[in-house]
Amino acid sequence: MLPNFDYSEMPRALQHLLARSQSSKATTLSRRSFLKLTGAGGLALGVFPHVATAQATGAGQAASALKPTQQPSAFVQIDPNGEVTVTINRLEFGQGVQTALPMILAEELDADWNLVRSRHGSNDGAYLDPLFGIHLTGGSNSIKNSFTQYRELGARARGMLLSAAAARWNVDMATLRTRAGTVLGPGGRKLGYGELTEAAMALPVPEKVTLKNAKEFRLIGRPTTRLDARAKSSGRQDFGIDVRLPGQLTAVVARPPVFGARLASVDDSAASAIKGVKAVLRVPLDRGAEGVAVVADGYWPALQGREALKLQWDTSSVEKVDSERQLAQYRELAGRPGARQFDADMAPLDTAPKRLEAEFLFPYLAHAAMEPLNCTVALTTGRAELWTGSQCPGLDGAAAARVLGIKPEQVVVHVQMAGGGFGRRFSSGSDFVVEACEIAKAARAAGLNAPVRTLWSREDDMRGGYYRPMHLHRARIGFDERGKVLAWDHVIVGQSVTTGSVFEQFQVKNGIDATATEGMRDPYPLPMRLTVHHPKLNVPVLWWRSVGSTHTAFVMETLIDEIARTTKQDVVAYRMRLFGDKHPRHRAALQLAVDKSGYGKKRLPAGRAWGVAAHESFESVVAYVVEASITDGRPVLHRVTAGVHCNLVVNPRTVEAQVQGAALMGLSMCLPGAAITLKDGEVQQRNFGDFVVPRITDMPEIAVHVVPSADAPTGMGEPGLPPLAPAFANAIARLIGKSLRQLPFNLA
Repeated sequence: MLPNFDYSEMPRALQHLLARSQSSKATTLSRRSFLKLTGAGGLALGVFPHVATAQATGAGQAASALKPTQQPSAFVQIDPNGEVTVTINRLEFGQGVQTALPMILAEELDADWNLVRSRHGSNDGAYLDPLFGIHLTGGSNSIKNSFTQYRELGARARGMLLSAAAARWNVDMATLRTRAGTVLGPGGRKLGYGELTEAAMALPVPEKVTLKNAKEFRLIGRPTTRLDARAKSSGRQDFGIDVRLPGQLTAVVARPPVFGARLASVDDSAASAIKGVKAVLRVPLDRGAEGVAVVADGYWPALQGREALKLQWDTSSVEKVDSERQLAQYRELAGRPGARQFDADMAPLDTAPKRLEAEFLFPYLAHAAMEPLNCTVALTTGRAELWTGSQCPGLDGAAAARVLGIKPEQVVVHVQMAGGGFGRRFSSGSDFVVEACEIAKAARAAGLNAPVRTLWSREDDMRGGYYRPMHLHRARIGFDERGKVLAWDHVIVGQSVTTGSVFEQFQVKNGIDATATEGMRDPYPLPMRLTVHHPKLNVPVLWWRSVGSTHTAFVMETLIDEIARTTKQDVVAYRMRLFGDKHPRHRAALQLAVDKSGYGKKRLPAGRAWGVAAHESFESVVAYVVEASITDGRPVLHRVTAGVHCNLVVNPRTVEAQVQGAALMGLSMCLPGAAITLKDGEVQQRNFGDFVVPRITDMPEIAVHVVPSADAPTGMGEPGLPPLAPAFANAIARLIGKSLRQLPFNLA
């Protein structure tokens, strides 16, 4: 979702906010109080983050040595029956962290995997990303950033259990070992973890631990069924949309047809008369807009109430974006001087033996997650609780506090399982969370002292903005008969997703948003001049799965392929030559995909063609070799072979699923109808009938192969998406004799 960033470069105000969320004063906690806090069902090892200092001091150990993110207390609970519950510091929304993170911890804990469970965390400071210092699920960083953290948490918990067993048996801890949730001692003695937890919790948390050698792993690297698989496949899994609290009300919102518009008049008489409607509230919305919230005792009466509203909108003061005019504006901008990301001598363009000129178009894209946005808010005096699938519960909690006029520490965000997100559940302005809090506050002011669930419909979600930006690329390339690029002049036009956000200070340099250019040039040694324009338009934009690589990978990989074809070179050999010796991971991923696909060896059925692409994003490399055809005038993707280099794999089944899902989402960008367009400021698409996503009949056969590695894991939530569309396009180009220049595909 987001590229890597340096916490030290964040705006000072944000650093201060995050520091406040991490800090906690020493608290005296009696043993009796601790037992009440942890509950009768199971005991946490150590103590909860806010009382970590007191526990460590009471045990005679300096408290400042370990941060809350390093203490097992908030992450590991062991019940008397030996069941281990691991709390994850990320949002699970399909990427598999609810299994992978517990696997990592359980590996070092030596837990019995059959007894391991998992649950979500909150906006507590213990659940900050240990490297970035904020609550964050994004940028394919969950496993990468928390791999060592969760290993150490498991090792610390194991150390405390060993210490407790050694004390009970009065033996040297060095004589003990662990296996599958049991401590084994001299003379055949053994104790289950559940029998030791109460004693272990009173012991100091070890600061330094020894981690396993990779050769000793029992869980990491083993194909493992996801912990949530049964609940999801049987329909028993609860998501944020399923939250039910006593007395809960549901709100739906009438939003303006043009972003930022305000109300001119409201007639709510018919809406208020509908059975079940409790209140009709005029509320402030995102980006200075206004809307009307209908609060009812269920979704259906709230929806009926919204449909009965008679509203007049004032759109006179807001820009009304029109897609056709926008394209003309982008083309005009592409011809102007602009900010430079790269520079190089362009003189060889005029004398190059071969030249290539191309313009690429990419539309706005909705995230279109299966679960529409939702947030449930319960207010009491001086306190708020939120239930939502949040990618950044810390910032969402702080935003809620601002709206509600309370302190951030008075807000608890209960992170819920989410049905997809792809970046939409983290906007730096916390738009849908702020909206839900405004509605809950207004409902309370109207005398409704009940939790309020704000629920978006599919149409609300589709037309609600925060899209992947529309982009235009323009390239002029000069090269010789061997495919050596002599000069590459490139322009990108598109809105910035980080300008105006909390990340602007360290993502936007010299007027260029780094997310818009990621994936350009590298890994190819090209003399490129890259100019960037970021127009400001009244269309809210946001990161979308794999961010800038959604368009840069398509441009780079189709142009590289075209140069190879133009100079009559094998497209794989040409890429390998450009990789040279400086990009061994690219070479390994591409070679693996080639070898497993049969490229260059097997004969394809008549009417099919090979397509190749390789791309690095979020420190992982994915190469695709695909087979495609044109059937009844429509491009069809038949088979995809993936070569993946993501270093050490925690759960091979998760990597396989992530590549399959990302490839399918990459395919979605290619299908006619996969575009958000605007006319006079209004979004034209409403639902899946006019914003196309792949159906099961579009799903190709996908084989995923991973390059073996013992190096620390890199991200896999997003890297499988960018190279799919260009690989597919390159196959179609072979069939029709010309390159494709836009997404979704246009064969005309």
